[in-house]
Amino acid sequence: MAPASPRPWTTPTRLDRFEQRAFSALLAMPAGLTRRLAGRPHIVDGQELDPQIQVGLRVLSHLGGPELNDLPVAQARAVLERESWLFGGPLAPVATSRDLLLPGPGGAIPARLHLPQRRASGPLPLLIWYHGGGWVLGSIATHESLARAFCHLAGVAVLNVGYRLAPEHPFPAAFDDAEAAFLWAYAHADEFGWDADRIAVGGDSAGGNLAAAVSLARVRGGGPAPAFQLLVVPAVDLVNRTRSYHLFGEGYFLSKANMEWYKDCYLPPGLDRSDPRASPLLAPDLSGLPPAYVAVAGFDPLRDEGEAYAAALRAAGVPVTLRRHTSAVHPFINIPVTRMGQAALRETVGALQVGLRV
Repeated sequence: MAPASPRPWTTPTRLDRFEQRAFSALLAMPAGLTRRLAGRPHIVDGQELDPQIQVGLRVLSHLGGPELNDLPVAQARAVLERESWLFGGPLAPVATSRDLLLPGPGGAIPARLHLPQRRASGPLPLLIWYHGGGWVLGSIATHESLARAFCHLAGVAVLNVGYRLAPEHPFPAAFDDAEAAFLWAYAHADEFGWDADRIAVGGDSAGGNLAAAVSLARVRGGGPAPAFQLLVVPAVDLVNRTRSYHLFGEGYFLSKANMEWYKDCYLPPGLDRSDPRASPLLAPDLSGLPPAYVAVAGFDPLRDEGEAYAAALRAAGVPVTLRRHTSAVHPFINIPVTRMGQAALRETVGALQVGLRV
């Protein structure tokens, strides 16, 4: 990982800009040269790691620096902010962006609303995006590039939600904010010009957890409920460790140690990790949930639980599409500067458009 800054990361330094240019140049190399730099193909569990990612992992290992879970929380957050800027790519154009404060159970919830440049007549479909970061890290800013990309490529409104973070606000604070954001969006559809019947919830990693949990809670609560779930590398079982935890627990960006730290911050001792609001996979009944697109990464500790969730949804009669990106690591949708990341993002956008009938 990149070295941590002793201050909150807000604006890029000269060194930051140099590193961004260096990584951009590295990723712009022809595929054949990238393959030669990557060296012998890295194959685990019958999957071959993407050569660009393989090169990137090698570079990051030489840069050194502590793991996120070995840093104070404030420093870890600064590291993720910096890395999101380094690898997020250019910001996609949108028609307008507007910062909002939504009413929430613990106070105002910050959110950013993006509207697309191109749009059909009538109310817009809406994607509510919950950012990743293990319920501890991440923000509207870390996922600004991704939120704008969905808005631009899919032609939908996107509400990028900044829910409360642990350890300052443990479970169920993040879930409560995520659910409150959905209910606010549903109630204010006419005011903002989106279609209350075409609201999707989505997120990556911890954000995928929140999207799945909100969908489940809204259906079990009798509605209103989302029309579609867009779950990217979701964490859906905070109790059990799957085989992929052991296969990919070190060396692939997200580590087993990272995940244990995130869980300990979000659900400290005394809280029930099997609660379906924290572990949707452990819910006794998944029937009636909205259709879902579940995307997992081949080289990811969370791979197997994401696939198990897709299988459980399907067994409960929920329409679901499962996509394993076999060559990818955990944050693949957040690194569109790679060829693999670009292709995965466009495929995910296509799934969203189908799900919301765009």
